[in-house]
Amino acid sequence: MKSVLAWHFVADKLRDGRPIPRKGVWLKHETECVMCEAGLHASRRLLDALQYAPGKMLCRVECVDVAAEQDDKLVCHKRKIIARFDSEELLWRASRKFALDVIHLWPAPKVVIKFLKTGDKSLRAAAWAAAGAAAWAAAGDAAGAAAWAAWAAAGDAAGDAWAAAGDAAGDAWAAAGAAAGAAQNKWLTREVMKIIRRQP
Repeated sequence: MKSVLAWHFVADKLRDGRPIPRKGVWLKHETECVMCEAGLHASRRLLDALQYAPGKMLCRVECVDVAAEQDDKLVCHKRKIIARFDSEELLWRASRKFALDVIHLWPAPKVVIKFLKTGDKSLRAAAWAAAGAAAWAAAGDAAGAAAWAAWAAAGDAAGDAWAAAGDAAGDAWAAAGAAAGAAQNKWLTREVMKIIRRQP
């Protein structure tokens, strides 16, 4: 049976309430797989997996007996975690990078640029407010989408890194086109693989 390497995010438990299996342990779904309803899901592209993330734990998974596949996800009967790590810090960095990729498309306030370049948490609230105001003012065009990317990257202090990174990626993609999405996925995958290779 052919296996597929893919990505999957988890929170403290699986969506069905089961505990997260240890690395190397096969998780099995015995009944019929139905996309978005039943089975074990994953995505071939990291950015696709990000849009379904219920938490910050990123898993590299091997999937077997794939029952169905769409553009952004697949559903299978067997899935095994090959590697897993807390991706929160990386995803905050990714959200800032994705917003910086399209910063040239709008007249970003200095506080926004400084926050995106440094990640200085003391600037987050001011950057979030300034980017949000600019995004509303430029709504509907590339400048607005770029400003929304910065707004998502700044997020609020209680925000989730995985949501911020996903939103920033989507807004940057809207501002700069599909090539931006491919470049973002390539960059993020490369950064993740560096972390995985350092694991014991």
